[in-house]
Amino acid sequence: MPDRVIEYSVPEGSSSERADKLFAAKFDDVSRARLQRAFDAGQVTFGGEVIRRRFKVTGPGLLRAVLAEEAIKASPRAVDMPLEIIYEDEVIVVVNKGSGMVTHPGNGTAENTLVHALLHHCGGQLSSVGAPDRPGIVHRLDKETSGLIVVAKTDAAHHKLALAFSERETFKCYTALVVGHPRRSSGSIREPIGRHQVHRTRMTVREDGREAHTDYEVVRPLGSQASELRCVIHTGRTHQIRVHLSQLGHPLLGDQNYGFKRAQFPDINVPRVMLHSTELTFVHPLSGASLSFKAPLPEDFQQIATALNP
Repeated sequence: MPDRVIEYSVPEGSSSERADKLFAAKFDDVSRARLQRAFDAGQVTFGGEVIRRRFKVTGPGLLRAVLAEEAIKASPRAVDMPLEIIYEDEVIVVVNKGSGMVTHPGNGTAENTLVHALLHHCGGQLSSVGAPDRPGIVHRLDKETSGLIVVAKTDAAHHKLALAFSERETFKCYTALVVGHPRRSSGSIREPIGRHQVHRTRMTVREDGREAHTDYEVVRPLGSQASELRCVIHTGRTHQIRVHLSQLGHPLLGDQNYGFKRAQFPDINVPRVMLHSTELTFVHPLSGASLSFKAPLPEDFQQIATALNP
């Protein structure tokens, strides 16, 4: 991976913030370790002056970092694993991903990700965009989130799909099981999301975060303790639905990182974060036709719903 330059123009009137935390909030795809190496190497400047990690930005100016190239990663190998293929042609494949499967390789993952399985299924024919560790991956689902995901087989398809996702020309709908009963039967949450300043694996609502927009509606109450929600996301921030519903006061069942307490449901086994990608619509990158897919709720959703609302 070559050197990468990241820049952020701190606007007038911004609150005082440490330089490393500003970078972390604005560039959540940059690892903390890589950013730290840039500070250690004197490759981070503010207003043209070299600064250290704990430097506090108190006024407007250009924050700039040169991130050194990282070691080339080995390409993942093809691994024969079961996949539920919803649709496939010469340029794309749509999968109903099971909960527990990581989308792509990363630190600490084994050879059991969606990428490993698709390399086997597609005979190695995946887009080189994002290679070596993310070939074909246009968008992602969290490990515990199940449901629909589209993957590109060719570079041309990848670029067109990525543009459609970034331009918000796709439709993404999720089903969520949440704690409690929202006061309103539907609503729109528009709260910016950035990385948590202390717990670096979590996201949080923060004023200097990136724009995030989630619409929700209550499908049905599940007894006295929970509800089933339909959520449509207009942006694709990390953990977006999880953060927004937690901010609303209704964390997802099973989501202990964002407020779920198992003690509230002592008689019910909640095996994972209860979020499922139910509907996905996008324009086919080759034909231009609109494609829509639906994935039924998995068995664990149905079992919990029955237990909550017998």
